[in-house]
Amino acid sequence: MSLIQGATGEWEIVMGLEIHAQVSSKSKLMSGASTAFGAEPNYQVSLVDAAMPGMLPVVNEFCYEQAVLTGLGLNAEINLISIFDRKNYFYPDLPQGYQISQFTDPIVGKGVVSIETADGETHNIGIERLHLEQDAGKSIHDLYPSQSCVDLNRSGVALMEIVSDPDLRSAEQAKLYVSKIRTILRYLGTCDGNMEQGSLRADVNVSVRRPGAPLGTRCEIKNMNSIRNIGMAIEFEAQRQVDIIEDGGTIDQETRLWDVAKNETRSMRSKEEAHDYRYFPDPDLLPVVLEQSFVDAIKARIPELPDAKHSRLMKDYGLNSYDANILIAAPENADYFEIVAKSGSAKLAANWVTGDLFGLLKKRGETIENSPISAIDLGELVGLIDDKIISNKIAKQVFEYMLETDDKPGKIVEDKGLKQVTDTGAIEKAVDDVIAANPDKVAQAIEKPKMAGWFVGQVMQATGGKANPQAVSDMIKAKLGL
Repeated sequence: MSLIQGATGEWEIVMGLEIHAQVSSKSKLMSGASTAFGAEPNYQVSLVDAAMPGMLPVVNEFCYEQAVLTGLGLNAEINLISIFDRKNYFYPDLPQGYQISQFTDPIVGKGVVSIETADGETHNIGIERLHLEQDAGKSIHDLYPSQSCVDLNRSGVALMEIVSDPDLRSAEQAKLYVSKIRTILRYLGTCDGNMEQGSLRADVNVSVRRPGAPLGTRCEIKNMNSIRNIGMAIEFEAQRQVDIIEDGGTIDQETRLWDVAKNETRSMRSKEEAHDYRYFPDPDLLPVVLEQSFVDAIKARIPELPDAKHSRLMKDYGLNSYDANILIAAPENADYFEIVAKSGSAKLAANWVTGDLFGLLKKRGETIENSPISAIDLGELVGLIDDKIISNKIAKQVFEYMLETDDKPGKIVEDKGLKQVTDTGAIEKAVDDVIAANPDKVAQAIEKPKMAGWFVGQVMQATGGKANPQAVSDMIKAKLGL
């Protein structure tokens, strides 16, 4: 439990999140209009999306499949009967004056997602529900000084709203939870999780209370599209509420926005309750009734999910939890690693993938799908290290040559004469030369055996890094009597 230290004692943060995930579908929830990102304003709007008179919505069956698949991936109940409701409110970018959503009877019921915090503790976060709904359009306020514009391209796009129980107790847990949900969705292929494009965003409900006390009044921070900002917003909002209560004030239930420029939340509007929306079943849409065979067929195609992959990587490859967590963050990362690990030590493969390769990709702003070095080639490099043909230090040079020339690592090693020196005679001569040239260091090493590392470095330098480091170390210790 993460507690806030206030002037009058400790406070506990209590949070629940509503994650809005855009369904990976080429067409919208109730129309055939395209959902492709980046189109010109109002180029992807059907008559249904624009709420033209007489237009009737028709449910996109594929979106329903994606919602069921997601529910199964969240270990949640699938409701065979679900109903679409009208959620009534006025907003300029909502042409109908209502949003088609689900309230009393959603497609997915209760589920659970597990997260692992930095201290190694596992926390189970309850899922209250997942329902399908239409997205609204987008109001644009910065094109003209005295006018606002409306882009309806997103109007009608299918969203899955994943509502958690108030089980989160820290900014760290909230960030891990959003990351975990995003990873699960990506594994399932039901949402691309691109927060920068608006495909996934979160509303964060934050309240504070004395440990063990009843729940406090919550404030909702809307439309968060950055995991980093989610953490910052939670910490600011929780402290804001503590300060108000300790000063004798009360918390107003309201919707707030995160001001990125000022790193603070600010009031948007008073928080609506469900009755304010006047929900009622949409008269244009019949209840959706699913056969259990429909759900079973979808369940049969669920891929290996993050938790299962995490356990398997630890069991099959001997990885620790930290390395496994990094590799399962995206399915393509784990797939890449498993190809690399076929050629050598799994731990060495993990080090190269999560270290040198990920560092390169981050520097270049690229993803592993378009990595300049293939998994097979990196696996060959790891195999050369594991077979002691080259040292890890030489391998880093080979890695750079691979980027420059696009040649295979084995060819680079041959062409440039980079094979590791394993001839004990050659190594012994280099060791003898270094010892003879540094009698003062010999005396120091005899007194302080850790000094032997200095000799190893000198020999490696003298051999151009080609000598086997372990053979060098063993020989130096033997010759110095350490």
